Amino acid sequence: MKPRYMPEMQTASAALMPIPGHIDPVPVPRAAVPRPDGRIDLLGLSKADLRMALETAQLEPKQAKLRAKQLWHWIYNRGVTDFALMTDISKTMQPWLAGRFAISRPEVVEAQVSTDGTRKWLLRAPDGEDYEAVFIPDADRGTLCVSSQVGCTLNCRFCHTGTMRLVRNLTAAEIVGQVMLARDALGEWPSTPEGRMLTNVVMMGMGEPLYNFDAVRDALGIVMDGDGLALSKRRITLSTSGVVPMMARAGTEIGVNLAVSLHGVTKEIRDEIVPLNRKYGIEQLLQACADYPGANNARRITFEYVMLKDKNDSDADARELVRLLKHYNLPAKVNLIPFNPWPGAAYETSTPERVRRFSDIVFEAGISAPVRTPRGRDIDAACGQLKTASEKKSRAELDRLAEEKQAALG
Repeated sequence: MKPRYMPEMQTASAALMPIPGHIDPVPVPRAAVPRPDGRIDLLGLSKADLRMALETAQLEPKQAKLRAKQLWHWIYNRGVTDFALMTDISKTMQPWLAGRFAISRPEVVEAQVSTDGTRKWLLRAPDGEDYEAVFIPDADRGTLCVSSQVGCTLNCRFCHTGTMRLVRNLTAAEIVGQVMLARDALGEWPSTPEGRMLTNVVMMGMGEPLYNFDAVRDALGIVMDGDGLALSKRRITLSTSGVVPMMARAGTEIGVNLAVSLHGVTKEIRDEIVPLNRKYGIEQLLQACADYPGANNARRITFEYVMLKDKNDSDADARELVRLLKHYNLPAKVNLIPFNPWPGAAYETSTPERVRRFSDIVFEAGISAPVRTPRGRDIDAACGQLKTASEKKSRAELDRLAEEKQAALG
């Protein structure tokens, strides 16, 4: 199934957008999404595009350069969405900016907290499409699981998200917005590396990140920027089901840690549970992993392996996994993931004894194979369970929840 992309974003040379209350129209900078009120949303713009947005709004270049630097700091280091709170910008400039630009956050339709502290947000885009983000707190870290698409096109049979149709790619702003929202919820402004609860980002939410490469690359560039959100690339992991042609680009242009959804060690089984294997087989995938820029023993590739009872969990499967990883000389870690059941799933969870035996075989071969503790199962936030509530609840119920939330805010 070919992804259905968003309409092509307009460039600065495209048609001018009228701004209510202003005579001069403002050209739409590259990658900017016009709002219904005609203002330009600054969230998700690169530094160059932010500066260009100011120049096309008739600020002279030197002034635009200065204001872009100030805005970048306030948006990504301070988390500010109101121009009136930007104290180093003049009182006359603040309303000028507010009339032309906006700094958005995703709309939260529903927020849930698991008994284990995991948080899940159901988010709604301006076009009415829903997606989810999950924050997983641990004693030594806090990991935000970020979505890259509305729905998914891969149809992995064990994955609840894979039963959704692909609606569209998320924009860079919508991807960065998930990080900003989590920072808001955790009270982590201004952005400093010390004492953070949100220490790690994983592109493991809804969708296949490498089928939305440009937006994911641009969003992670903002997340890693040292003048703003400032998460180290070593704290960010991109997960792919094996889009082989894009893996080298991901290593070169993004440079974050790589995780691969393997889940099977034979063509027959992986063809069944990860249909993308029919296009890019195990051998191609593992060779792409071996060629991944920057992979070494200090920066291992993570292989995700969901444990399915009597399907991929035998001793023979464990030994074949070891053989494959050693054959390609891969600096590898294997995450064993107990299957998280969902209504209508065709598989069962491997027994704890079988998971431990599988792990032992891999460990004994000198490859790390920890068993991931399921998190957020009670709110459908665990690995493979994400599926927007818009497909689990009626739209009317979601609208009612949103209205109640708005009323509570006054």
